[in-house]
Amino acid sequence: MPNIKQAKKRVKVNQAKAARNKASKSALKTALKKAKAAEGENKQALVQAAIQSVDKAAAKGLLHKNNAARKKSALAKSLNA
Repeated sequence: MPNIKQAKKRVKVNQAKAARNKASKSALKTALKKAKAAEGENKQALVQAAIQSVDKAAAKGLLHKNNAARKKSALAKSLNA
């Protein structure tokens, strides 16, 4: 455990950010799984929601923009297939 006041604060802030990132990544993975498993009329709405969550993750820096583009492309391809 750090002794310096600012170092103690950094530990707290980093833990909070890590928890927030973990929750966001988990929600993203859930949206992607739901979109992949979807069938019928419901599939389009779930794919759109997944694409939106991929865009948000890329904007927040959770995903690299090329990785986000790959995921969105795969989702669109699964919708059209």
